[in-house]
Amino acid sequence: MTRTTSAVTRALERIGRLDPALHAFIEVWPDEALAREREAVARRLPLGGMPFAVKGPSGIRSFAARRLIAAGGSPVGAASVPGPGTHWQTWGLGAHGRTVNPWRADRTPGGSSAGSAVAVATGMAELATGSDGAGSVRIPAAWCGVFGLKTTNGLLPSPDRSGLASAGVLARSAAAAEPYLRHVLDGGAPDAAPAPLLPLPAVYSEDLGFAEVDPEVAAVVRAAVDRLVAAGTVRLLGREAALLDPVGAWTAVRGGSPDDPEAVRVRRTNDERLEALLAGGALLLTPATPNRPHGHEGPGGLYSTALTWAFNLSGHPAASLPAGFTGDGCPVGLQLAAARGADVRLLAAARAVEDALPAAPMPPTAGRR
Repeated sequence: MTRTTSAVTRALERIGRLDPALHAFIEVWPDEALAREREAVARRLPLGGMPFAVKGPSGIRSFAARRLIAAGGSPVGAASVPGPGTHWQTWGLGAHGRTVNPWRADRTPGGSSAGSAVAVATGMAELATGSDGAGSVRIPAAWCGVFGLKTTNGLLPSPDRSGLASAGVLARSAAAAEPYLRHVLDGGAPDAAPAPLLPLPAVYSEDLGFAEVDPEVAAVVRAAVDRLVAAGTVRLLGREAALLDPVGAWTAVRGGSPDDPEAVRVRRTNDERLEALLAGGALLLTPATPNRPHGHEGPGGLYSTALTWAFNLSGHPAASLPAGFTGDGCPVGLQLAAARGADVRLLAAARAVEDALPAAPMPPTAGRR
């Protein structure tokens, strides 16, 4: 049996075998998925029935899902998002229970694109849609050991009136995420972009000038950056990232007060500093989260978003890719940010970076492929 006729069958088999323990899905659509696969193969559509998951119960109506379906993608189900009654979003609730981190069942997978990250980490989908208003793609990508991209704000349609949230994608790797950009972005085919010239100019910051970062998380990311430098993939620039803490500005904008004077000041200052940091096509490298995955009881006083939401305020595209593990077996993400609108170039840079780092393993809960 060929891949194009069996991909959805294999994805559904894995969902049936793995999801009773992981709770990554709210709904699964086996009949519809198989029918779409048959149609895609019969019509010779470019994605050939590729199985993907959508974020939450409304994800099937998103712009990205519609574009992927039109290109021959086959949605297998709606992935979990935070359940009712929780004020923190680094969590997920599937149809039969809380969503479990595939690396450590006692930890959250992150969120709010929780099930999307678990689905791709364990092979229940080849990629998954997400949305990111403060780190909701990048945090679960980091904590589940997969690739996650937040697109430039406004590049794709978003129902978020605040302008903070933008569409995104989660996949096993940057290479596996390419079909999303190729078929969702107008004129944004990754293969239309030239290969990046190495070494990539980059600025590394452990804390963006304000965050308190778990020393072991910082050490894992720093080791990955050092490996990239040694491999000739990255050339570090002598620029210091000293952003203002965006927590107050983000809260004001989310609360409907974008013209709050302090929020305006913080956004303007950070925009100016980011422009200087990213000048000349440079990347900005940071840990994706300041902390490792927390327990299912919640993050306590920690802001898992401390290193991600600055880019929701500024609008820059940003991605998380696997950097390694802490000693207790928790995945750590390396965040890459680029200039506004440089999404295709950022994906190409992410591919070069992941080529120079050890391949991300499958989590033990994934079992056989």
